Amino acid sequence: MFIPKENRIAVFSYLFKEGVCVVKKDTISQTHPHIEGPTNLEVLMLMKSLASRGFVRITFSWQYNYCYLTDEGIDYLRQYLGLPAEIVPATHKKQATRPDMRDREEDKYDGGRPAFRGGDRDRESRGREGGFGRGGGV
Repeated sequence: MFIPKENRIAVFSYLFKEGVCVVKKDTISQTHPHIEGPTNLEVLMLMKSLASRGFVRITFSWQYNYCYLTDEGIDYLRQYLGLPAEIVPATHKKQATRPDMRDREEDKYDGGRPAFRGGDRDRESRGREGGFGRGGGV
C-alpha cells in the first residue's frame, strides 16, 4: 500500500514519542484519533509492516491492535527520523520517584483510641450471643 511520506513520518514520530500505539481494526475510518494526517487504514498497515520486521509487537484484543515498540524498533525509528541517542520513548523514561509519605502515626490514634475499632477486642466482649441458625442466641 502506498503511504505518503508525511503520513509515514507522522505515524513513526508518534510511535517513537509514545512508545505504544493503539489502532482500531476499522478500515473505513478516515482519521486516526491520536495522529493528525493519516487514515486509520494507513496506521494499521504501517504497524503490520513494522511487526513483520520485528520492530513492533502487536497484541490484538476486542477489535483493537495494541502495538508496542521493541528495542530494534527504537533503533530503526531513531535512524529513520534522524534523532539523537539521548531521546527515548515515553515508555522507556524513568518515572519520577514518589515523594516520601509523611508519618501517619498521628492519624492512627485519635484521643487515645485506635482508628480501627473492630477486631479481637469486640469479639471477645460479645462472646457467643446473638445470631441465627444452629447455636445462635443463648
